[in-house]
Amino acid sequence: MTINEIQEDLIEEFELFPDWMDKYEEIVRMGKDLPLIDEKYKTDDNLIKGCQSKVWLHADFEGGNVYFTADSDAIITRGLISMMIRVLSGHSPKEIASADLYFLKAVGLNDHLSPTRSNGLLSMVKQMKLYALAFQTQEQNS
Repeated sequence: MTINEIQEDLIEEFELFPDWMDKYEEIVRMGKDLPLIDEKYKTDDNLIKGCQSKVWLHADFEGGNVYFTADSDAIITRGLISMMIRVLSGHSPKEIASADLYFLKAVGLNDHLSPTRSNGLLSMVKQMKLYALAFQTQEQNS
């Protein structure tokens, strides 16, 4: 599936929930389903700067695609990073770096997250795109 197809799936899923409490519960459920990052990657180097809670993000580059794993000490934040991984993991660095993540607005995250959570989400997006750019540069130079 393309990044946009995955975003469309997420938008459709969130349209099933009539109010924001139900949507928050879905985000929490997604966080509980997030595959855990290997403990060896829970280091200060993998902490995302700009998040209120601790978020560890690790990226691997295999077969021309970037694969992310993550964890957080906050359940809502785990759900948010889970959504980001679902959308971006398994795609090429170029696709990730150039992705327009319109699902964030479409599902209402821009309007319903606290300012600190919104800033944290933007930091997650930025870090994932930075990993993609680094792998893209590495690929071009090899």
